[in-house]
Amino acid sequence: MSELKTIIAAYDTAESQGYKTVLATVVKVEGSSYRMPGARMLVSEYGEMTGAISGGCLEGDALRRAMLALQQQTNKLVTYDTTNEADATLGIQLGCNGIVHLLFEYIDPSDPQNPIALLKKTTDKRVPALVVTICSLDRYAEQPGTCGIRLKNETVLRTNPLIAGEDMLAYMEQVSRSKATMRTVLEYKNVDYELLLEYHIPPIHMVLVGAGNDAQPVTAMAAMLGWEVSIVDGRASHATVDRFPAAKQVITAAASEFLHHIDIDAYTAVVLMSHNFNYDKDVLKHLLQTSVSYIGLLGPKKRFERLLNTLQEDGCIIEEPQQVKMHGPVGLDIGAETSAEIALSIIAEVKSFLHRRSAASLRDRTAKMHENIPIL
Repeated sequence: MSELKTIIAAYDTAESQGYKTVLATVVKVEGSSYRMPGARMLVSEYGEMTGAISGGCLEGDALRRAMLALQQQTNKLVTYDTTNEADATLGIQLGCNGIVHLLFEYIDPSDPQNPIALLKKTTDKRVPALVVTICSLDRYAEQPGTCGIRLKNETVLRTNPLIAGEDMLAYMEQVSRSKATMRTVLEYKNVDYELLLEYHIPPIHMVLVGAGNDAQPVTAMAAMLGWEVSIVDGRASHATVDRFPAAKQVITAAASEFLHHIDIDAYTAVVLMSHNFNYDKDVLKHLLQTSVSYIGLLGPKKRFERLLNTLQEDGCIIEEPQQVKMHGPVGLDIGAETSAEIALSIIAEVKSFLHRRSAASLRDRTAKMHENIPIL
């Protein structure tokens, strides 16, 4: 979702300057590829590229294809077959041993339901979103492209017979329930159409309770990932925009007022790092009443246990589901010593926990790296 926001911002800039644009989307992958279906890149008529569809090896040729789609103002599907590494016909050798199908969509700014306009709707609210993209591997067939989106209380579908049938609605319901991206094939007028139904979640909201120097690298790394960062501290001297320029909001508040200033949802991760035992304890007490998905506590395990014991002595009941969310000490065991290394450890744990990954070495992984599993 964060990359999508960057693409949308680039489109808004291009449109304000009167530049034409094309959206390139990975719609299907056979074998291995650096990016999976749903990866996108915006190309302007002046060759500016935002986003990524590969590790850099497809972008050059994709730029040329995008220019053709832009000139003809139509949608085009292009297939890159890199399974034969000795074949340099394409002029690009990816080394991924995969077949990548790319859809190029001309963006008509006068169309209120153009692909970017639809994608914009998925970023307006912090709710899960479903994006429907349709194409055919038959290059002579119609290429509908980005056809619709579904939010919590809103569904927008372009006028196209392919997406009006009961099968399509059933697929959308299936993705909404499973919370996982789905690919399938739908036949229409003797032509097979590839359906990509993506399940998007809002960007992670990272809340750092504590505005000390050690919170600065955590903020910078989280913002680099496109996460939305909030800083909360009771000290006005520490909680300043100058100290945390990458944060979306910087708040000075007492622990008792925490929930009055911060919106907590199922896509929120909170790290308690104020170095003030009572401040952390009081914030944690309020957090346990919310739908927060992750709580990290900086400091040794003894401090974490003392926090829990003190809360329980105060009559706070901590159920098992709440205990699963709590990580104390916070972070992965990577031998972190410096503030930057500790920040890396924290960010990696939040990412792996929310995406239900083991954080083990990919060398030892037997399943596919890009295995499609439900998120949150």
